[in-house]
Amino acid sequence: MQIQRHALADQASAALLDRIRAGEWPLGHKLPGETTLAAQLGVGRSTVREAVRELAGKGVLQSRQGAGVFVTATDVPEDWDAVLRRAGIAAVIEARMAIEAEAAALAAVRRTPADLRALRRALRGRAVEGPSLERGAIAAHVDADMAFHRAVVVAAHNEVLVELFDGFVPRLRTAMVDMLRIRPLPSEEADHAAHVALVDAVAARDARAAADHSRTHLASLKEALA
Repeated sequence: MQIQRHALADQASAALLDRIRAGEWPLGHKLPGETTLAAQLGVGRSTVREAVRELAGKGVLQSRQGAGVFVTATDVPEDWDAVLRRAGIAAVIEARMAIEAEAAALAAVRRTPADLRALRRALRGRAVEGPSLERGAIAAHVDADMAFHRAVVVAAHNEVLVELFDGFVPRLRTAMVDMLRIRPLPSEEADHAAHVALVDAVAARDARAAADHSRTHLASLKEALA
């Protein structure tokens, strides 16, 4: 495949990616040397190096000093934000269940006194008093609820879980605000009680109960948003 001499590195990168997608170089396979690739693509070696750097930055290739360039992915991973924008809210909540139930179990094992204080502060912060949601405080309540759930994840002391949770928040927040404006919670008291039970399980270091409370709460949320 010959490359037109316009944006050569981008075109060379696209050509290499097409060949990787087609299976010419499987996962873990070593690419030919720069001289060979340059001849095949009709570009200079410096352009090949730039194209390889571009694909390495996208996680498709990896340069190993003294060994060569290897295929580490067979396609460019899709942008995380784009995945979440496309995903239905049920799929987002299902992913939250997987993340937060495990985080709740870990929090019960790993929580510190400071974590427990933070959880109880967040629990007080999300408490609904009287008809507050009907008075237009929906967004503030959703933000307080998200802060509570984040405090549970933080108490798990796993930074990967925190990053994953933070990725879900914008997508879920919009859906929660919209839902509560149209369809208020059947029982604000029961909803808050579920959160109290989760904190109590974490405080008691009961990992199984913490995971169960988290999973049950999110399953009911999924049903309400369906």
